[in-house]
Amino acid sequence: MSGSQHLITRSEEETSAAGERLASSLRAGDVVLLFGELGAGKTAFVRGLARGLGAPPGEVSSPTFTLIQQYTGGPVTLYHVDLYRLEPVEVEDLGLDELITQSGIVAIEWADRWPARPDDVFEVRLEQEGHDSRRITIRPRLDA
Repeated sequence: MSGSQHLITRSEEETSAAGERLASSLRAGDVVLLFGELGAGKTAFVRGLARGLGAPPGEVSSPTFTLIQQYTGGPVTLYHVDLYRLEPVEVEDLGLDELITQSGIVAIEWADRWPARPDDVFEVRLEQEGHDSRRITIRPRLDA
């Protein structure tokens, strides 16, 4: 993937399909930072990532209370992180630096709450455009 992509989706299924398409560009060790307000479609996007990576998409739910969930089934594990309930100092104690050095793919919702996030990541910004419409901007890794 080269250069930022801009998409408009009009349903949860289309948002999930956008995640599935991104999954084909990911490799072990990649980090996907997700930004967007409540209800913007972050978890639906991760559901698509899971499907694209061979993990069961029906198992994907927002890890708001568990903080980190992992999904297996494909050649690489998908780690799904939700920082919504955490303050930046709590995020520092979560051990994300160790998690992102593992051989899986890490998708982090509410990534703006991670003050020390790395630069060499995929950034996905989801903005509500109306009731079901979303504007999705995907910026690839710096070395992609």
